[in-house]
Amino acid sequence: MRFNRATAYPMVVLTTLFFMWGFMTVMNDVLIPHLRTVFPDMPWWQTLSVNLCFFGAYFFGSLAYYLNSQGGVDPIARFGYKRALIAGLLLSACGTALFVPASYINLFAFYLLALFVLGLGFTLLQIAANPFVAIIGAPEGASSRLNMAQAFNSLGTTLAPIIGGTLIFSDFKGDAAVRWPYVAFTVLLLLQAVWVYFTTLPEPPHVSAGKSNALRHPQLRWGMVAIFCYVGAEVAIGSLIISFLGLDSVMSMPEGSAKHFLSLYWGGAMTGRFLGAIALSRGMSATQRSLVMLALGAGMFVLLLAVNANSTFALENAWPMAVLIAANLLAFVVAGPNPSKALGLFAVAAMGLLGFVIMGEGAWAMWAVIAIGLFNSIMWSNIFTLAIDGLGNDTSQGSSLLVMMIVGGALIPPLQGAVIDVLGVQKVTTMGFHISFVLPLLCYAFLAWYGFKGSKHSPITT
Repeated sequence: MRFNRATAYPMVVLTTLFFMWGFMTVMNDVLIPHLRTVFPDMPWWQTLSVNLCFFGAYFFGSLAYYLNSQGGVDPIARFGYKRALIAGLLLSACGTALFVPASYINLFAFYLLALFVLGLGFTLLQIAANPFVAIIGAPEGASSRLNMAQAFNSLGTTLAPIIGGTLIFSDFKGDAAVRWPYVAFTVLLLLQAVWVYFTTLPEPPHVSAGKSNALRHPQLRWGMVAIFCYVGAEVAIGSLIISFLGLDSVMSMPEGSAKHFLSLYWGGAMTGRFLGAIALSRGMSATQRSLVMLALGAGMFVLLLAVNANSTFALENAWPMAVLIAANLLAFVVAGPNPSKALGLFAVAAMGLLGFVIMGEGAWAMWAVIAIGLFNSIMWSNIFTLAIDGLGNDTSQGSSLLVMMIVGGALIPPLQGAVIDVLGVQKVTTMGFHISFVLPLLCYAFLAWYGFKGSKHSPITT
């Protein structure tokens, strides 16, 4: 990808935003086990309401945006994309700052308020940042720029368990474990807002959207359900990995060690995204794609080992990750440059892995849950592009409806927590925790159907 000087600097600024909201989103997976120690008598469904508030903010923020755009005037286009980014960063900084009084008051509802405000800020950032990445350079390079930005988002989700886990589980203790890390995050968000303010960024010309009726397209309606299921399953699994690995039936692993495997889960998604960018490209022959993916897969494995290099993480025991990356690469080869087939095949793979999670124990169960990250990788982008394919003038409205369905990340995790509670999990030796993964398995079953059949559509006549 080639950038001129006018494009390169704004792109650097914007990719830091993608990195930051990816990092902060996965910090919730580290925050959850910490809150379990602060509020030990709290049921699991209530603990996982962390995701309910954070991702629920995406729903209410996107809904408000959608309702305000019904007249055909985009609110951000009227307000300005640059100002929207700054407003999103300032609102996010308010959310992280609220963790300070929450850590003094030690009231769970106050933590949820902080997460909701943080989620609202990231909602505004997501709505504004994606178009910005598309318009800062030549139109034919928009997709490549967006893929690069998304890769930095995945890098943030990979590093968050390591950095955040060290801060919360090792460097700080008690209430300070949340207080001082989130003070640092507040400062970083404010500095990013200043950086954006002093960066020249192009504003796109405003084009009135007019009236649209995106919901008349069946691939979009089913795609909304697919986004709901995907985000819900991915977030639920990530939120429970540290606690899952601590089960006596799995690895009895302390939180400080389990954070590395949470990093591998999100690092797998990053790896799969890079591989998918090559696998779904039609600009190379099948042989060229395979060779490039092989080299890229090997490089990503080395990167994941380097990121997790630590005295508490035995690198010699990480070889199953190389095998899993090879399996992921093979699945890409089988699917070819076909997004619907890749989505269906990857969803079936995730279902099989969840079978090991539910029925298996020890290292088999551990590596099965980690491997799901690899097969989650291309699901978001494939669902999104399949759902808006053929929408024409309804594309803009359809996109906002898809973003709204990120609310799956708010609802599925507490539902899985409720399953754990209903099954009467009182000790880490029970099977209830394992059985609760039937819920994300059902989500992937729907994704398999959508990939193989539900995403197909016929032109809509008006």
